[in-house]
Amino acid sequence: MLKWRTALMLFAALALPVSAHAYEAWRGPTGLLKHTEEKSFDGYTVLAPLGSTKTFLIDNDANIINVWESEYRNGSSAIMLPNGHLLRGSTLPREEIAVPFGGFAGLLEEFDWEGNKVWELKVNSRKGVFHHGMQRLPNGNTMVIAWEYKTREEAIAKGRNPETLGKMSINDPNWPVEKPVEGFWPDAIFEFDPSGKIVWEWHVWDHVGTGPDQWDINYLAPYHVEGPYGAGPDWTHFNALEYNPETDQILLSSNKFSEIYLIDRKTGKMTWRFGNPAAYGQGRAPGGRGDDGDQILFGQHNPSFLPNGNISVFDNGSFRPQGARSRVVEIDPRTNRIVWQFHTRQVRTPNSFYTPFQGSAQKLANGNYLVCSTLHGHLFEVTPEKEVVWDFVNPVSAKGPICFIEDDTNSIWVHRAYRYAKDFPGFKGRDMSPRGRLNPGCPDFRPLLESRPKF
Repeated sequence: MLKWRTALMLFAALALPVSAHAYEAWRGPTGLLKHTEEKSFDGYTVLAPLGSTKTFLIDNDANIINVWESEYRNGSSAIMLPNGHLLRGSTLPREEIAVPFGGFAGLLEEFDWEGNKVWELKVNSRKGVFHHGMQRLPNGNTMVIAWEYKTREEAIAKGRNPETLGKMSINDPNWPVEKPVEGFWPDAIFEFDPSGKIVWEWHVWDHVGTGPDQWDINYLAPYHVEGPYGAGPDWTHFNALEYNPETDQILLSSNKFSEIYLIDRKTGKMTWRFGNPAAYGQGRAPGGRGDDGDQILFGQHNPSFLPNGNISVFDNGSFRPQGARSRVVEIDPRTNRIVWQFHTRQVRTPNSFYTPFQGSAQKLANGNYLVCSTLHGHLFEVTPEKEVVWDFVNPVSAKGPICFIEDDTNSIWVHRAYRYAKDFPGFKGRDMSPRGRLNPGCPDFRPLLESRPKF
């Protein structure tokens, strides 16, 4: 315990001068860091560390309730189904994937409560490579986002400027920059029935243009063309989808355009867009350091429909000219106004939640938000009054549980996290007793954190 107290004292000494940004700028403890029971939403959280082949269901005290294991690492997200099954995206080996842009997966797997695989769907060819987003629909079908291959000649014929076509756009240090990506990979949405047959599809390729309901094939983010925002072969980079059966609309997010959209499923047309009016010529683009222009979102992820008609989104804030910072925002699509937001400057714990990529924000039934900051596997729950009432850092790494983060490492990344109420149908009749801790052998850091001097 003494070595952890020493490490935590060092962490506190380093953290205090930089206030809310401390945790993700320095080192820190893992596991459960805070739990205010009377204010936190009581339920079970699905935890899918990207460096692990295991997916966990944990309670609010970070005890393991269930665990599912695959031969593949977690890829994108994992969700509970009403029958108690787990549906997860899984990452195929790099040498098998058709194109390894950031967020690739290639495989969906469904496991029953006992851990048996009962269904899988491989979407990994030039016709489509599954990545990021998936949803099990009320009719039992599964909807996914996929990259589809187009030749260089097809892209140029569609209007693409050949001078920008070849720019690299893979946010992956393991992919050599000097190795060109063949062709052009716009996004598509596919709905598969349980047999794996495509029963409905939508292609951004069919909606190319410069109008307010189209995607400009030559749009390039003006401030960082060759980075993860650069519109090279991974042109739109959709990173989330959600289908609303009541309105028959699909909610999409494009990292490269820094926009979210509503798509009418029946007509296939875009009916609403938000985040970056310069992408379709209706606003001023960022003008350089300190000037955001008319752009509101920056590399956002995980938009979701809310019961009140609003839309929530995790705005990463990466490459924001006014300064990179992540935030959770709630938008009224009827007025295009942000009605609530929570950002790093408002965190009152030693943890920040800036992540330049991935991340999620789930509005819970009590009005709180469960936030996932991918870069450091940081999950926390915040109230509408902006009080953090549950705080957790994923201790599950590719090498096993770790007690203290020593450096930046992708082995504890968590793409998204979802919490389910205790009365969720999939839990009925299940054994929900704790099965142990995620980080056995690690101390409970909460008493040490609570005893830190207050400044």
